[in-house]
Amino acid sequence: MKNRLFSPYTIKNVTLKNRIVMSPMCMYSSPNEDGKIGDWHRIHYATRAVGGVGLIVVEATSVLPEGRISYRDLGIWSEEHVAGLREITDLLHQNGAKAAIQLAHAGRKAELDETIYAPSAFPFPGMRTPAEADDEYIQKVVGAFRDAARRAKEAGFDIIELHAAHGYLINQFLSPLANKRQDQYGGSLDNRYRLLGEIIEAVKTVWDGPIFVRVSANEYNENGNSLDQYVEFARRMKGQGVDLIDCSSGAVVPANIDIYPGYQVNLSQEIRNRAEIATGAVGLITHATQAEEILGNKRADLIFLGRELLRNPYWALNAAKELRAEIDRPQQYGRS
Repeated sequence: MKNRLFSPYTIKNVTLKNRIVMSPMCMYSSPNEDGKIGDWHRIHYATRAVGGVGLIVVEATSVLPEGRISYRDLGIWSEEHVAGLREITDLLHQNGAKAAIQLAHAGRKAELDETIYAPSAFPFPGMRTPAEADDEYIQKVVGAFRDAARRAKEAGFDIIELHAAHGYLINQFLSPLANKRQDQYGGSLDNRYRLLGEIIEAVKTVWDGPIFVRVSANEYNENGNSLDQYVEFARRMKGQGVDLIDCSSGAVVPANIDIYPGYQVNLSQEIRNRAEIATGAVGLITHATQAEEILGNKRADLIFLGRELLRNPYWALNAAKELRAEIDRPQQYGRS
């Protein structure tokens, strides 16, 4: 029987050895609050590569200093960040994994002391009120994503993921729950998509590798975007050359979410089939047989694991044993 989870997957010019992806998860561990990596990052990411993960997505990494969620986030707004990030990609490549990085801007969800920015000047509940981004700041953001993509290439990353989910800046522009603008960046679906569209085009001027975009394909609010809107966004992204939609949900506004195993897989399935674009499924995927079912029923192309890889860095090695897949294991672990 074919093991889909351990079959290779080629996307543009990059081949992953399997369909297992480590989802980007903030570690809040930049030791000197300057956006640079520390020993934690070296150990944390390399361990999952040793553990057999095919693609590791480095946590949300801010394209501007004021775009951090916290002062301990990683950054890529400066040339000074490149050398440290190169250490991470070298470690991942040496241990058989491909390397991706999630480029991000927190917008109104930045927990910083200085001025923070959003599409409109009202806060996420319980947080500070942001300044409304003017046209000059919006173009600064677009340029910052472009420059971050160039630095990601210099640092040796194979794939870029744009963070357009979880209530951060791009998601804020996409969603009528956070975007109350009356100009070319607000109102209609066309206008709310404009910032993401401009960022994609800017990134493509310096980056020719695969581009993923993470979205919150269910905003859990009747006044927000529905799955239908996200299918349309996905069609537009496909038209711009985006390679895969990483299908998460929620967090643009507070919501009560009914969480159960695979609770977001339907979002991946619908976007994959209706927009005819590759997708990644994420959200309480914990068992190898569960991942195999998702792939076998064409509900996703890649399996993104988050908390499960925090609990068990060697999940992929255990999954291969469970599915009786023949894989290359670290020779140092031969006795296991």
